Amino acid sequence: MTSTEPPGHAGNTPALRLMNLALHGLFLALLAVLVARGVADGGLGPGALLTAILLAAVYLSGGAFAPVRTTRLWAGLWLGAVLSLWIGLTLLHPEFCYLAFPLYFVCLHLMPVRWAVPAVGALTAVVVAAQAGTEGGLTTAKVLGPVAGAVVALLTAYGYAALYRESRERQRLIDDLVRARDELAATQREAGRLAERQRLAREIHDTLAQGLSSIVLLARSAESALPADPGAARERIAEVGRTASANLAEARRFVQALTPPALDGVTLTEALRRLADGQGVAFHLDGEPYPLPVEAEVALLRLTQEALANAARHAEAQAVAVTLTYLDDEVTLDVFDDGVGFDPLALPSGAGRRFGLHGMRERIAALGGRLTVESAPGEGTVVAVSLPLRTIETAEAVLTEAGAQ
Repeated sequence: MTSTEPPGHAGNTPALRLMNLALHGLFLALLAVLVARGVADGGLGPGALLTAILLAAVYLSGGAFAPVRTTRLWAGLWLGAVLSLWIGLTLLHPEFCYLAFPLYFVCLHLMPVRWAVPAVGALTAVVVAAQAGTEGGLTTAKVLGPVAGAVVALLTAYGYAALYRESRERQRLIDDLVRARDELAATQREAGRLAERQRLAREIHDTLAQGLSSIVLLARSAESALPADPGAARERIAEVGRTASANLAEARRFVQALTPPALDGVTLTEALRRLADGQGVAFHLDGEPYPLPVEAEVALLRLTQEALANAARHAEAQAVAVTLTYLDDEVTLDVFDDGVGFDPLALPSGAGRRFGLHGMRERIAALGGRLTVESAPGEGTVVAVSLPLRTIETAEAVLTEAGAQ
């Protein structure tokens, strides 16, 4: 049939499909050789030849060349027809008993375990019975040969089934690890967003909210004092203006803190080029620039500043290069220096913070990106960042929704 399976298993993997083709090919090749041999030596009578042709037709109707995936009922009917024709053919011409070996595997693949083993035993009995009618009668070799073939088929099938189960279990564990990693990354990103929201909430509460509360109280006081003491009312209104100006300054400070001055009115490409030119390093742009969310542009700018500062402090480099690449589905940034380098694995756990990349790694991870540091003593250092557009847009949508709430 079009989908054979290890005993007790389901599935249609490439390995199983390849096994199917090999199994069907073996059966059809043996059948063709035996028919040709029987016709050539004249030992194949008309009845046996007709049965062989019918067996080939039935086998092809449900074997490797079946046009559609069939049901379990049809598979059982097909297998029953094949086995019946083969038994009849073997009794007419015992040489066709060699077809039993591929039929062992067909039974083991299509039948449940509780039926497959008895079926293999029955096929072996048919082969022994057919051999008993050949010249010389039944001998030890004619019994041991079919039995050995059946044992080999059983061991092969169940050995493959064990490997199949192990492969499925390994794949399940890999899927669980990947899912756990993705869930952990999502949890870390959510924790970062919550921490940022709490920080901004504290800042707003301690500055803007208190200023606005003062404005409300002063406005009410001025309104109450206006009929009886216009001078006091004017003083309170003036205080309202001063408080509002202070709050406006605080609001502008928030905006400036969220958007670095280097990105004020310029694109990310221009900001990075200015930064590189200001420190005497090379800047390369690959691809056609397109706008990114503010969070992504700020993260890339801050990372470049940090990486260049690290290179200046620690690398003793002769050449430093910044490469910004716009791809169809992601943006990448690489900062390379040819300095002294270091062994990242040899650094103590706290050294990552000395290089200032710990916070940037978390910031990039919050956007769904990846930051890697590649270095070796005497071979320089590469700080590489990739930000997939899909995860950037998802992170921006989450932050926008959080801000709306």
